[in-house]
Amino acid sequence: MKLDGIFLDMYGTLTAGDRAAVESVCKHLVTDFHLGLPPHALAVEWGTRFFVEIERCNGPAFKTLFDLEKSTLIGTMSHHGVTFDPTPYTNRLREYWRNPPLHPEVRDTLARLGLPVFIVSNADRDDIERALANNGLSHVPFVTSECARSYKPDAAVFRAALARTGWDPRRVIHVGDSLHSDVGGAKSLGLRTGWLCREDRILDVGQAEPDVVFSHLGELADWAHRQRSDAA
Repeated sequence: MKLDGIFLDMYGTLTAGDRAAVESVCKHLVTDFHLGLPPHALAVEWGTRFFVEIERCNGPAFKTLFDLEKSTLIGTMSHHGVTFDPTPYTNRLREYWRNPPLHPEVRDTLARLGLPVFIVSNADRDDIERALANNGLSHVPFVTSECARSYKPDAAVFRAALARTGWDPRRVIHVGDSLHSDVGGAKSLGLRTGWLCREDRILDVGQAEPDVVFSHLGELADWAHRQRSDAA
């Protein structure tokens, strides 16, 4: 079937994931508060708490990603008997969100796709605007969780993207690195789904089955060319 366009996740898909940034924050926390566990274990604990909370933050209960990271970090550290101000630590994470490095194949892939792309990201609007500008991609349109007051896999953020683009959901593939947020969320609206399996996530609670699996974005461009050839 001919595609109207491609939805792309941002962090972990177009840019490096936040694993290094999160573990760096956790390394500082372990050192500063003399915690008796390794940074990776703290990162997993924080991430587990974050995934629980983010599911509760759609619609009227919406919180920004930055506020969610702060509140779940407070809860995580409280579990270890620490009361503190999380802001200096979550600010380190925000620095990453605003300056994430692109994966090396991204520019070539975007040039070769031959289809319009639209970013659908669990992110705060200001952070993704800065990230795109810092990577020379200000021209790429997007919708964020903050724009839609909805976090993937909730359907509202995908509906917002479809409303902005006017694309038929049956003629869209959404590609991202999370089985839970990206694949599970997009499938609920009947979009085709691609899982970018880079295998460097700290944690993914998803088990959804994607339509296509890519090991890097260059494979997405090859796949898109085959779809156009088959539709011709």
